[in-house]
Formats: sequence, structure tokens, C-alpha cells
Amino acid sequence: MTDKYRERVCNGYDHLLTIDERLCEVRTDYQHLLIFRNRAFGRVLALDGVIQTTEADEFIYHEMMVHVPILAHGSVRRVLIIGGGDGAMLREVLRHRSVEQVIQVEIDQSVIELCRKYLPNHSNGAFNDPRTRLVIDDGLHFLEQSDQRFDVILTDSTDPEGPAAMLFSEQYYEACKGCLTPGGVLVTQNGVAFLQLEEVRSSARHFKALFRDWHFFSAAIPTYAGGIMVFGWASDNPELRQHRLQTVQQRFSRSGITTRYYTPDIHRSAFALPQYILDAIGKPSR
Repeated sequence: MTDKYRERVCNGYDHLLTIDERLCEVRTDYQHLLIFRNRAFGRVLALDGVIQTTEADEFIYHEMMVHVPILAHGSVRRVLIIGGGDGAMLREVLRHRSVEQVIQVEIDQSVIELCRKYLPNHSNGAFNDPRTRLVIDDGLHFLEQSDQRFDVILTDSTDPEGPAAMLFSEQYYEACKGCLTPGGVLVTQNGVAFLQLEEVRSSARHFKALFRDWHFFSAAIPTYAGGIMVFGWASDNPELRQHRLQTVQQRFSRSGITTRYYTPDIHRSAFALPQYILDAIGKPSR
């Protein structure tokens, strides 16, 4: 009988993948880690019973989380990544020539080491880039102790449980705001809205209390079953979400970056949300 990986997405709904080959299974200092091969999605990383990323469709998640804020900002020099131990977020950030430094803060060094070994295409050498500074620390602790400022902060976290629970708190978002440059952007992973709507509501309440402009944008990512995944957006510069399509197209063209999912049209349309999400976060439809 074929081994299977079962993820409990929510009460009454499980996500099932065959395990065609177990590549690595360990208990790190913080969590249970499993990397296995699946015939549909390639190599798969799971932490504490939750699938985090797969070779087949990781490009959707990482392109959207990175290129939307960087191209919206237009002059990003310094980026902070909280989490993202697989290295793919770092890989995409470093594709932007304007970026001079990226600090990545990951609490679990084992995730980085094992992903570099078993998921090498995710980071694709990004950890060796001279613009990269890797810090092994708790994300909130780093932010509260830091006097550095960043144009973009990306929270590439697991769901709000275990080591990542504080990365969805008002305390965390307030610390992020304190480390943003004027007009900087915070982007967060906020789950599959249809099944994790309370997570979206909670982040919306915190954003509203702290930032002049906040919203969510979305992408359809097959690995994250149950509907569209949403990403939190928070900034004190409302203009960054209002660029004309032509502006985004020009910036994308100048970047010289080739993508598999992201396009300027998708950039603009990603901020258009279904009515049930707008209702949940208390925003009117346009």
C-alpha cells in the first residue's frame, strides 16, 4: 500500500498526498520536519503536519509575495524576510538588481540546512549571494531589538501556531512598522481565506489600527487547498496600491525579470477581492 501524507486543513476537510519517497524526516529544535517526493508536486516540505511548499508550484507564492510589493514601491534597496527558510523568497528578492541588502531572519536553522540539501532549487544559490545576511533568531525578537529600516518586510511564515504564532499579533505588526522606511511595505502570508477567514479578520484589525493603507491581495496556489490564498498588505503610502497599469508594466520591463506567474495585469487584479472577504474585513466593494 502506498504511503500517504494527510494534512488536516480544517475540521471535516483533509488534504491527502501520496508519499512516493521519503527523503528526510527529523525533529528539529522547534518542529517536526518531513521532506518527501510526490509524483504530482515533486518534492514537498511539511512542518508539524502542515505542507509548506512544493517544487511544482512554489513559484506562484514566491513571485506574488515578492514582485508585487517591490514593483509597487519602485525604489527598494533593503528588504527584510522573516521566516522563509526554504530560500525561495530570498531567491526572488535577489532577482531585483536595485536590492542592495536582504536580511533573512529564520528561527530554525535546520530548515535552512535541510532545504538547501533536499530542495536546492528553492534557494538556487541565494544564501551565497553577497547581498544576503542570514540571522538565526526569533522574528519578533529581531524586530524589537533592531534599529535598522527596510523598504519592504516580507513575513513568510507558517500558520499561526507553534513558533509562528506571534508573527500574526498586533505586537509583531507594530514592530514591523517601526522597522519600515517612510512609505515602506509590509506583506504577510495570511492563509486560504475561505477556510481561514478568522486569520484574515485578525490581521485586518491589526493593520487598521497601525497603518494608513491596508488591504489583501490573492493568488490561486494548488498546494494550498481550499480556495485562493491571500497576502496581507500594509503601508503608510496609499499611492503604492493605486499605480496605473502602465507604471507597473514599465517597472517590470526595466527589471528584466522573467516570471512564470506574475504579470503586471495580475499585479493590478490581485487586489480585487471576493465579496465574502471584503465583508469579513469590513471594506466596501468599489
